Amino acid sequence: MKKESTQLSLLETGVNTQEKALPEIEKKASLAAASSAVRRGLEESALPPEGQERTDAAVQARMRALCAALEHHNYLYHTLDAPEISDDEYDALYRELTALEADFPQWVDPHSPTRRVGGALLGGLAKKRHRRRMYGLDNVFSADEWRDFVERMRRALPDAPTAFWCDPKLDGLALEIVYEDGELREALTRGDGEEGEVVTEAVRTIRTVPLRLQGEGPFPRRLEVRGEVVMFKKDFAELNARREALGQKLLANPRNAASGALRQLDTTATRQLPLRFLAYSTGEADWTPASPCISQHDLMERLIAYGFLTPPDGRLCASPAAVEEYTTWVREHRQDFPMEIDGAVAKQDNLEAQEALGFTARAPRFAVAFKFPAEQVRTVLRRIDIQVGRTGALTPVAVLDPVPVGGVMVSRATLHNEDEIHAKDVRVGDTVIVQRAGDVIPEVVGPVLDLRPADAVPFDFPHVCPICHEKAHRPEGEAVWRCENVSCPAVRLQAIRHFVSKSGLNIVGVGEKLVTQLVESGRVVSPADLFTLTPLELVHYDRMGESLAQRTVDALEEARHTATLARLISSLGIRHVGEQTARLLASAFADMDALAAADEETLCALPDVGPEVASSILGFFDTPANKQLLERFRELGLWPVRAEESAAADAPRPLEGVTVLFTGTLSMPRGRAKQLAEAAGAVVLGSVSKKLQYLVVGDDPGSKLDKAQKLGIAVLDEAGFLNLLQGSGDVQDTAPDAGEESVSNR
Repeated sequence: MKKESTQLSLLETGVNTQEKALPEIEKKASLAAASSAVRRGLEESALPPEGQERTDAAVQARMRALCAALEHHNYLYHTLDAPEISDDEYDALYRELTALEADFPQWVDPHSPTRRVGGALLGGLAKKRHRRRMYGLDNVFSADEWRDFVERMRRALPDAPTAFWCDPKLDGLALEIVYEDGELREALTRGDGEEGEVVTEAVRTIRTVPLRLQGEGPFPRRLEVRGEVVMFKKDFAELNARREALGQKLLANPRNAASGALRQLDTTATRQLPLRFLAYSTGEADWTPASPCISQHDLMERLIAYGFLTPPDGRLCASPAAVEEYTTWVREHRQDFPMEIDGAVAKQDNLEAQEALGFTARAPRFAVAFKFPAEQVRTVLRRIDIQVGRTGALTPVAVLDPVPVGGVMVSRATLHNEDEIHAKDVRVGDTVIVQRAGDVIPEVVGPVLDLRPADAVPFDFPHVCPICHEKAHRPEGEAVWRCENVSCPAVRLQAIRHFVSKSGLNIVGVGEKLVTQLVESGRVVSPADLFTLTPLELVHYDRMGESLAQRTVDALEEARHTATLARLISSLGIRHVGEQTARLLASAFADMDALAAADEETLCALPDVGPEVASSILGFFDTPANKQLLERFRELGLWPVRAEESAAADAPRPLEGVTVLFTGTLSMPRGRAKQLAEAAGAVVLGSVSKKLQYLVVGDDPGSKLDKAQKLGIAVLDEAGFLNLLQGSGDVQDTAPDAGEESVSNR
């Protein structure tokens, strides 16, 4: 057992740390009890010497005791950095278990510590949908923006508590690990938020991931633990030093290293890298028979008790002002954290309030990320190139002397548009300041005028397309010049690249290089042409053998049959319509015909769709070439319909248009209750108002019950809600009065 971890909470400045997340006395007592149980288990399960009779029951008991001991010492060593036994003692237990598993393979525990070794060679990473979407976070960059966020939250939910759980924003790979009855079953990357890659075998090799939840239980029936896979800065530096000594290519940054390691098809290679998983939230959770958590800080304590690392130095902030103090502290100590961080996160602490606030199309309404100022460096601007995008936009790109920025080597950076270049007065030959906007996209901040060469001249922005040489046009009121030649090779190429990309149909195996070859050869003129390719044609392209050609055609065929309406809309590259708006449109219209028939008034009635977006959608469907493209899609069978239309067009919706609200603890997860209500046609509200028709209460309903009864709103218990779902016409006010004992004994 080689030591590869450092203690997470290294910052001695008064902020709550991982060690302080649980009461210290209670935690030490719990660990002491666990260690005592492990020692007792090993003593009581000791087997007689070789040659003497060993019963089946005795061997199984010994294997269970060894598994428990090794997992306990793994946790002490890799998670708490508090080992109780030496490496030699650990290795002796490990060898004994390995020998018993070799002799008695029929009794090997699927979650044995020996399973962390890896060795599986995966044929590829399968994809699977998340039960609950994994959202990103909206960002704020100042105290004023934070206060605006809090005000929006208060307007949406006036009685929301004022406490927030805060922790650093990790710069790693988002991951969801699924546990059923306390045992690890599956692990998925975040992917596009709706669908991720299955990386279960690789995640099993991460030593800070519990193969079983710790403690005596009872454990939740299903718990989706979400967090981030990271590589500590110290470990990353040591890894690159080893690679340099071996003459290998250096890794760009810890995040890319963690992401690449987790997606290795050889899990032995994954195990050799120092990855750590830090948990910070949950997805779907069926807590039965365990007691549910009622707050974010309760949840964090529960995750720690279950054996997870959590982001270091998290704290419960009693007020929005305390959140501001916390984020200032984290920013000042950013360099002291053991892993890369790019901000701080604040979440409404009350889980019921989180559910009530819900989500926008992009992010939760109950949480936000404070993004820190980007790191800035100096380098020389050698030339300015003009790129042509899929919408014909001419975008200036600065070509720079390569320079590391925030852990990434940057040689190109955006200059946005003509006005931006003139406003910043950036010239070829300038020494310029470069940063990664949001720690992601490199951009030029401006020139260092004291270092400007004497012969540097203002940049003359071209007014013709650099690819087709047709005249470009700058629409009135816009800052962008556009090539309006629909046959422009660059526009066509970028449109088809977008069509197959992660933001489009996400067709695995059809990358930019292949698309470029297909378009430049003239074989593919529109996205529809992709679905007419054959393996016999593809083998004539660069680096395309028979098996790869067949896999490419298979991937296109799979996409044709499985594409969702939202993905198809997003893949079309309609201006101002990204993935979020595409999902919104897909939920509002049955298919492409219905969307094409929508007028401006109908479109503008949708959330987040204004006149500009509506005009762009209408313009797309009014273009003859686009109409022809859609007809080809229809002929090819690429014509998805809205999810519920395809799943159950005639399914009963007994609560169509009915407004409901949930409060208190139900026997089912709150998210599941909302799904059932929405599937039946109901609209789930976030607070009690005159618009509410039914309040569904569980244990500890709180003030919502009082408000509902004062307004004369029908109150149902869980059984009454289930009757309502079944379309029962005899639904009574089934919940007790606010003062009755049966509502809650607490």
